[in-house]
Amino acid sequence: MLLALLSGFLFGLVPVRQVLRADPYQVIRSGSTGLDASRRFVLRDLLLAGQIAICAVLVIASLVAVRGLLRSLHGNLGFEPNHAVLAGADLHMAGYTDDRAATMERRMRDAVAAIPGVTAAAYAQNFPLQFGGDSDATVFRDSVTDFRPSNAAADAWQYTVSPGYFEAAGTMLLAGRAFTWHDDAQSHKVAVVNEEFARKVFGSVQNAIGSDFKIPSGMRVQVIGVAQNGKYHTLTETPASAMFLPILQQPSSDIVLVAHSDRDPQEIAGAFETTLRGLDPSLPFDVHTWNRELDPALFASRVAAVALGVLGLLGAMLAVTGVFGMASYVVSKRLREFGIRVALGAGRQKVLGAALGRAFCVLAIGSAAGLLLGVVATKVLSSIVYQATPKDPLVLLGVVLAMLILGLVATWLPAHRALAVDPIILLREQ
Repeated sequence: MLLALLSGFLFGLVPVRQVLRADPYQVIRSGSTGLDASRRFVLRDLLLAGQIAICAVLVIASLVAVRGLLRSLHGNLGFEPNHAVLAGADLHMAGYTDDRAATMERRMRDAVAAIPGVTAAAYAQNFPLQFGGDSDATVFRDSVTDFRPSNAAADAWQYTVSPGYFEAAGTMLLAGRAFTWHDDAQSHKVAVVNEEFARKVFGSVQNAIGSDFKIPSGMRVQVIGVAQNGKYHTLTETPASAMFLPILQQPSSDIVLVAHSDRDPQEIAGAFETTLRGLDPSLPFDVHTWNRELDPALFASRVAAVALGVLGLLGAMLAVTGVFGMASYVVSKRLREFGIRVALGAGRQKVLGAALGRAFCVLAIGSAAGLLLGVVATKVLSSIVYQATPKDPLVLLGVVLAMLILGLVATWLPAHRALAVDPIILLREQ
């Protein structure tokens, strides 16, 4: 409220100052303040162009946010959540011991895989982009014997998954093999790493297969497969290292089942719940789609899209108001001139050019400045919105069209007034 009052007071000083400095003789004689027109409109033009530029930046930001949100929903995350259903279950809370929990987890997975329409099923301790489920680990090359952090080869996100996870999650293997039920506690420690891990630690995907790396305890882990890169912590992160470990070698009673299907996830969710209830009615679990699990990860993009959309709408309203005010003012001050032009035979295009040329010039300058500022804002938006790119041709075309529509809307009434001038009535009145 204070800012609104202060801005109203400051901008109100300009016309008050013009009124106080006006020459009464010139006002009575010519019906104007006597100030030179080009000088009188310079400050107003600059302010309006700045207002339009800000509007263009806000429109760019809103379009970029919406496009980024769409990319986050349909982009390559390193897994496919659109046709997947999750069910979190804590077997320890249901009274299962470690041995019984491992057996029950296998039964749950097999029962879910048998549901009609389910193409793949697995379970894991944590998932990429899971709120509160992030876990990372420092890894070292096989030749390292001093396990200080400064000697680490990479800092990798860590996920513990069952056999069949990559098929159920829709994660593509680039080389090697996935986990089997033989990768248990009695076998050699193995891992599937992502492409970034393979490149950073071993130099290439080919070198990674069959090679060993070490964890801080000194234990060796052999790479048996390389998976595609993905998003693990945030949607805007740079390519990060990640490794997947077999859950049979690191058992956990707190798991999340995942089932992939070609059917509607809501239909599978009902069968999912019925199947698990049939195995153990006392088992606590929560069934939901994988897309719902991504809501926290998408929160920033959604808030940015809504907030910037509202700001873009407000900026558009301000730009329309400013252009309309300027065009109306110019037309009202030059009605006698337009009447004379019409009386002398001026066409509609000439009258429109004289009435609205300056307004469209200011609109063009402000829009161009806004486009440049919007492109510069890429770095700010890219830290909030997934794959923000104001250089997108669709975004730039959308902004140009939006500003053109705003200009047409703002100048329609002043243009109608200018074209409706009757020189006989106007000259008689003035």
